Parts: sequence; structure tokens; C-alpha cells
Amino acid sequence: MDRSCRRPAGLARRGRTVNAGPILLARDLHKSFGVTPALRGADLSVGGGEMLAVTGPSGSGKSTLLHCVAGILTPDSGEVVFDGRRVDRMSDRERTQLRRVSFGFVFQFGQLVPELPAVENVALPLLLAGRGRGASIRTAERWFPRLGLEGLEQRLPGELSGGQSQRVAIARAMVAEPKVIFADEPTGALDSVAADQVMDLLVQAARDTGTSVVVVTHQARVAAFADDHFRGRELFRVDVAALGARPPVPPGLTRLPGQAEIAVSPALRALLARTPYDQYGGFPRWPRTGGCSSPAPPPTPTSSPSAAPTWPSS
Repeated sequence: MDRSCRRPAGLARRGRTVNAGPILLARDLHKSFGVTPALRGADLSVGGGEMLAVTGPSGSGKSTLLHCVAGILTPDSGEVVFDGRRVDRMSDRERTQLRRVSFGFVFQFGQLVPELPAVENVALPLLLAGRGRGASIRTAERWFPRLGLEGLEQRLPGELSGGQSQRVAIARAMVAEPKVIFADEPTGALDSVAADQVMDLLVQAARDTGTSVVVVTHQARVAAFADDHFRGRELFRVDVAALGARPPVPPGLTRLPGQAEIAVSPALRALLARTPYDQYGGFPRWPRTGGCSSPAPPPTPTSSPSAAPTWPSS
């Protein structure tokens, strides 16, 4: 990405006044994967309580820009400043703590932990931050009526619709009261009706709490919800396939099988490592009674010197 589009600080939009000073600022960001450039001199500025849309065609580097300003990736050059602190100069541990305390994330497919009910998914950031289970669950439960999720607290992610899953993801992103929410194609897997509902809820939740939002999208109807707009018109295309292999997963990330990278803490990474996973079937469904069911192994033939091979009876 090469260009930025910013309005003058303090301009009122959508009935509220944006803080005069930016809470998140990126200057002259460059990032390449191998010999393929993804960002070239990108700048952006997000005020407190402001919603910024980052648009551009698929593969244009939008997500790379988001990951750099969120401290998930380190730019090759340039600087990222959050609340007066240089994010690009932080250690991995410092950036992990920053994401845990000050940032929230909403992904295209929700990235909910499939074995946890909705309320525990929402409470997860609080639990990972060391808050007690009871207090975390009570705080998480308060978000369900706010986002139209009453009665769904104990549903597993597989029992929710796409729109419901994204609302749970919004609640999870907001529950720890972060200063900035990063939403990467939050409506990309939804129909237009569900997408509008999700964006309405995201905007309202951010307004209620004064949280800034950076949303990456290629959909004009989603960008229309934003206060400001970063338009990537003269962009370098990131073609990962041309590099011969996907870039390595940066520190502080884990790759769920078949899904995108997400920022996690060591505690959640350990939880995922203990979760049974089948490379063909994905994460198994946990029965309500507990435990993990798996199909019985195929029968093995038995034989004797005087008889043809037979299959054991079931």
C-alpha cells in the first residue's frame, strides 16, 4: 500500500467528535515477503473513538498493513506509534502484552474455539489476563443481551449461525475494554443482511465504549460505516504463491489447521496443542457429556492355517 487518506483532526462525524490527537499512527511503513513488496510507504492515523476503513482489492496488502499496526508483524522500516509508544521497537513479549490489554481482534470467520461455549469464548481474553473465572463469565454474560445473543451463552460455535458467531467474536473483542479493535474482513463470510447487522453492532459497541476501530474490507458497503477511509489505489499485490511457500508464522501467532493466523498467548497456544485434532476432519465435536468420541478403528483380518481369512464379528 502506498497512499493514505486522512481528514483533519477534530472533524465531527456521525454525531460525535473525534479526538484531536491520533491514538494510533503509522508512518512510511514498508514490508516485503521475500522479494515481493506488500507495503511501500504506507501511512495511517486513527483518532480516539474513530472508525477507519482500509480498502483495496484482495491480495493488495490490507491485512499486512493491519498486522503491522497491530504489532503482529514487524515492518521492515517505518514506525508504528500507539498511545505515544513505538510498537515496532517492542519485544515480542511487550507486543503480546499490548495485544492482550489494549487491542481486540475480529476475524473473517470468527476464530472461535470450537470446544468452548459462546460465553467462555467471550470470557477468554479476561481468563488469559488472569482474572478469576467467575468474574470473567459474569462480565462476558453482560455482552449477550447487548448484541442480541440472549439464550445463546451455552451454545457451541458449531451451533451458531455465521452472523451469531461474528457477534460472539465482537463481544470477545470488546469484553476487555480495549482501546483499539482490529477487524479483518469481519463480514466477508456473511450475506448482506447479516453483514449490515454485524457492522451496526460493531459501530454501536465502539461508540458506547469510545473504542477506535480499524476495519479491513474490500466491500464498499462495509467501508461506508466508517468515519474515515484509507484507500489503497496504487498498491503492490502480495502473491504468496509466487514466493514458493507461505511466510513463516510470526512470533506470538498460531495457525489453526486450515484457518488464518491469530494472535494468541502462550496459555491459549497450550490449550490448542492439547485439543485432539484430525488432519482430515479438523477439530472434533466434543459430546455434551464430555470427552472426545472417535470412530472405531477398522477391523483387521484374522487367519488360521486351516481357514481363509475372516473378519471379526462386531
